[in-house]
Amino acid sequence: MDSHFRQYIFGLVFFGFGIYELTKNDPLEAVVYIAAGLAFICNNLISEPSLFPYRRTLVTITWILIILAAITFLYVLQFKFL
Repeated sequence: MDSHFRQYIFGLVFFGFGIYELTKNDPLEAVVYIAAGLAFICNNLISEPSLFPYRRTLVTITWILIILAAITFLYVLQFKFL
């Protein structure tokens, strides 16, 4: 299995688990998993040769998603289990 394909699968697993968390009525954790999944997918799209003109935009979107996932994760750790 190609390493690029594995990253797409890993991103889809995170995204799918985020959808599952939405069905459990837990939107805060869903945001963490959906943002992480989309960050994996966008990060892998950077290496696609046909998307080279959009590389700077994809890098920016990836970093925004990573920061969103990290901040939301810290919020969940701090306030969800009090």
